[in-house]
Amino acid sequence: MSTSTAPAVDGEVPWIAHDEFRQGLPHGRFRVVVNPALAWPLVRQRTHVHWVAMALIALGAALALAGQALLGAVLVVLGIGGHRLVKHQAAKIVLHLARGDAVVYREATQSGVMEVQRRSG
Repeated sequence: MSTSTAPAVDGEVPWIAHDEFRQGLPHGRFRVVVNPALAWPLVRQRTHVHWVAMALIALGAALALAGQALLGAVLVVLGIGGHRLVKHQAAKIVLHLARGDAVVYREATQSGVMEVQRRSG
């Protein structure tokens, strides 16, 4: 199991390894702060939700023009609603993605999207 670096100097948060983060998070060993404004671009890039929503909306519009108005409207609503739901839940999604993937964890912590600190006491 990897350990973190030396104690923080000048307010700098020490690095916590992904394995340690993944194992300690369910036990409440860390305080995690996710910046919602920065979380959305990361989630959009990682999940490709933007492309999925556009495809659903386009397919719904095509079906509506082809005479399947109800099915088309349902797909448009799913595309728009899904996009908004993912945007609203972006901080939780970042935490979930970071817990499962070391690359996402490193990207989120190094870019300032997520800050992980040890709980004192």
